[in-house]
Amino acid sequence: MFLKSKVSIGILSFEGTPSERTPKTKNKPTNESKKRKGTDQEDTPNPKKPMLNKVDSDLTNLCVTCETKTGDGRGSNFKIASWNVAGIRACIKKSGIEYFKKELPDILCLQEVKCSKVKLPPEVKVEGYHAYWCLGSKEGYAGVGLYSKTKPLNVKNGFDQPEYDSEGRVITAEYDDFYLINTYVPNAGNGLKNLSRRMQWDIDFRKYLKSLDEKKPIILCGDLNVSHQPIDLANPKTNTKTPGFTQEERDGLTALLDQGFVDSFRHLYPDKTGAYTYWTYVGNARSRNVGWRLDYFILSKRFIDNLCDNVIRPEVYGSDHCPIVLYLNIPSLEK
Repeated sequence: MFLKSKVSIGILSFEGTPSERTPKTKNKPTNESKKRKGTDQEDTPNPKKPMLNKVDSDLTNLCVTCETKTGDGRGSNFKIASWNVAGIRACIKKSGIEYFKKELPDILCLQEVKCSKVKLPPEVKVEGYHAYWCLGSKEGYAGVGLYSKTKPLNVKNGFDQPEYDSEGRVITAEYDDFYLINTYVPNAGNGLKNLSRRMQWDIDFRKYLKSLDEKKPIILCGDLNVSHQPIDLANPKTNTKTPGFTQEERDGLTALLDQGFVDSFRHLYPDKTGAYTYWTYVGNARSRNVGWRLDYFILSKRFIDNLCDNVIRPEVYGSDHCPIVLYLNIPSLEK
């Protein structure tokens, strides 16, 4: 049973390296920042225009409640937030802690923590939450974390695939009503050099998710590093050979959905355009909303009746990704 109690937030102090996708200089992005650029001319920085690198969020008008109900009229009683923070220590320096205080989800999932366990500052302990970390062996790379108001029945790091598990990409928390899987999916790499590895990940990870789904419904969240359909990025025609929008990666997500899972955002908003969760730092992409939808909540199809809403929070800065929020009605919480 989940505990619905008021919590107080301690001080989180996150500092660290810039995002893997952040340019090293104004006009020369790193491989990570170039990885979705492709031939998209709109993402090319104009030296005559200032770059947008806003770090502070204006949360004054951020609505963190949900008025939307399930299909059968039940209101939300459970909230999960997910955010690729592009470096947990750096993100909180950019107003990340203010967002956490404002949102106060029942569960918060983080991706690209980019910090080894020994370097996690003690301030990341948050009163009222149980914290779990799956951090890779490579400093400043990957890593996922999970905060939960209610202690899970069980928490597992990785998914029994040593090649990926050493990088800190998956953490699974079991609750009474579902499994929650928080993941940071490998990128296909600059020049698609890691595409074959990514395709093998899709196969292995799909088997893992299906094995969990046979026991109880799943909620998969995180940075899946793919825009599934042309509607999910600003410039699909010029990015067909760009990591995150190759046909192979898109087919991988289709294959997952065909196994009995649902993209909750597109289930609710099948025709909504301009709904993105990632923007490169270069070329004022975020201010012009030249972005990609890379972050998802994927639900077991039989769990979809519990869905109230899936909200994207583009007004929240601190990373090149923005948070996404899932609102649910969990029947056991009504008892």
